[in-house]
Amino acid sequence: MKIPFEPLKTQLRDIARRELSSRLGGCAHHFKADGSLLSELDLALNRNIRLMLRGIAPEVAFLSEEMPREKQQRTLHSGAPYWCLDPLDGTSNFVGGIPFFCVSLALVDGGFPSHAIVYDPVRDELFSAIQGQGAWLNETPLQTCASEMPLRKSIGLIDFKRLEKPLAMALIDGRPFSSQRNFGACALEWCWLAAGRGHLLLHGGQKLWDHAAGFLILTEAGGAAETLDGETVFNGTLDTRSVIAAGDPALFAQWRDWIRRFTSPGPS
Repeated sequence: MKIPFEPLKTQLRDIARRELSSRLGGCAHHFKADGSLLSELDLALNRNIRLMLRGIAPEVAFLSEEMPREKQQRTLHSGAPYWCLDPLDGTSNFVGGIPFFCVSLALVDGGFPSHAIVYDPVRDELFSAIQGQGAWLNETPLQTCASEMPLRKSIGLIDFKRLEKPLAMALIDGRPFSSQRNFGACALEWCWLAAGRGHLLLHGGQKLWDHAAGFLILTEAGGAAETLDGETVFNGTLDTRSVIAAGDPALFAQWRDWIRRFTSPGPS
């Protein structure tokens, strides 16, 4: 479906800037039932972005991390196009004063992300993509480049706490890469990989709103990704999905093959 993509990017950036500037001194927060943090900024962004989206495309349904699961399921089961929003990916970073968080938004149409926006208000970097048309960082096209860098010299963005112990221990003991990072905001890590800020990604369990936008941005930039079971990462469900990814498809193949030595077949 057609949407006014450029005005959408401008309005989302304006909302994020306004809400962030009013809360630079911190904001109230509490823990949700699953143990994750929820801040006033999550709720304010969720509310204001949803209102903006109604004005942009009132016919499109809405799904957000901050909605009850029953409403999320109803949106998915309707089969209609929907927005998938994480109003503040990296809430723990934001609350802890760590400058790595973002707003992540995808339009899912026909069962797959067709448009994606990930906005980093700290650096004023807006990553975006349109299915079949490419990806951009602000106004500059993103295109990952083939690299001759061997796996052992690469930088890996690795979330250890969600990995099964055999794989986590193999990564620690065998360390197939040169060094490891984990920044704590999934959508932005996808985008940094697309921009060449790191070479590999591994995550044991992302939610729909963690990967919907970032997956499209990376793949439109030329990167590769799949689950630990070799499935496509995005499947349009609320199931937790594992992620293996790399900006360079050749490096991805090396990375995937190394990981498969320490994993067994099973649900993603």
